[in-house]
Amino acid sequence: MKRQIFAPEHDAFRATVRSFLDKEVLPYYEQWEKDGIVSRDAWRAAGKHGLLGMAVSEEYGGGGTDDFRYSAVLAEEFTRAGAPGLALGLHNDIIGPYLTSLATDEQKRRWLPGFCDGSLITAIAMTEPGAGSDLQGIRTHAEDRGDHWVLNGSKTFISNGILADLVIVVAKTTPEGGAHGLSLLVVERGMDGFERGRNLDKIGQKSQDTAELFFNDVQVPKENLLGELNGAFIHLMTNLAQERLSIAVSAIAAAEHLLEITTEYVKEREAFGRALATKQHIRFEIAEMATECAVTRTFLDRCIEDHSNGELDAVHASMAKWWATELQKRVADRCLQLHGGYGYMSEYPVARAFTDGRIQTIYGGTTEIMKEIIGRSLLG
Repeated sequence: MKRQIFAPEHDAFRATVRSFLDKEVLPYYEQWEKDGIVSRDAWRAAGKHGLLGMAVSEEYGGGGTDDFRYSAVLAEEFTRAGAPGLALGLHNDIIGPYLTSLATDEQKRRWLPGFCDGSLITAIAMTEPGAGSDLQGIRTHAEDRGDHWVLNGSKTFISNGILADLVIVVAKTTPEGGAHGLSLLVVERGMDGFERGRNLDKIGQKSQDTAELFFNDVQVPKENLLGELNGAFIHLMTNLAQERLSIAVSAIAAAEHLLEITTEYVKEREAFGRALATKQHIRFEIAEMATECAVTRTFLDRCIEDHSNGELDAVHASMAKWWATELQKRVADRCLQLHGGYGYMSEYPVARAFTDGRIQTIYGGTTEIMKEIIGRSLLG
């Protein structure tokens, strides 16, 4: 079905993203995968191409538009290219809204120009060794010392953790923490007591640096409080819909791309003297995946349109995230199976897509959490 949510300016932006991938990402991606981290030069190049801070005001060097369709194009093209390591979506769609909606004018002047030109890479630190989706379990805490906070604790599984120059840390600012006692504190590169642990060895997305972070008596200036004191829980809930939609957009793009390359593969690959595509079982597998992708794409495009108009709610974002990521996982498994032994070889795109995509049903809120959100909305 022809997609109807994009205008000519979005198509022009898609061409820009593809050119950027061809010149600045794909020639170096294999090396980044081996290194376990991308080059900072790629971030600066993304800034020069206008791929960072699209929703940031032009006053600070951004694109000046909050049209989420540009983010959707970016996510789709990076997914199709098999290059999730350069985490522009994390920077733009997950962390960006905290800075544009919560930062003071002084903070915006300090941080947003670098955010947009690629010289300031960002991360958000929520997850702890003993606290994932459950924010009530956060132990990292900050003590008020008058003109600064003293921050102590640790975080894990932090995307961009090695490269990040600016980390939004979720910390307890009351003894009880929880829904009414968490705040967002911005920790900057070079602050005394801020240490990074090892670059974690993951099964996929090898070039996307993911780290442990440690905060040992870090003195965080009072002017680095982001948003309301003890208001982090509401701030986090407000931005989760876009985060989950962004993940879902990548998921359906991955499923569609896997279907495309597998369709071509079964047309060419022969077994018992005939192309795999001539066998009924193969045709049924392709038919099922194509139908599931088409139905999911229709729902996702509606969610993208609603979000661009400010109308997407948390429940439908959770539906999109759950369904699209589970579909991606299912399609990746079936497409790998249809590739046979070749699908298990790392040089085949389907193999990397299988491992790269497995995290999708986990981060941004697990499938189980998505179902809980949806169920509560229906049953109270």
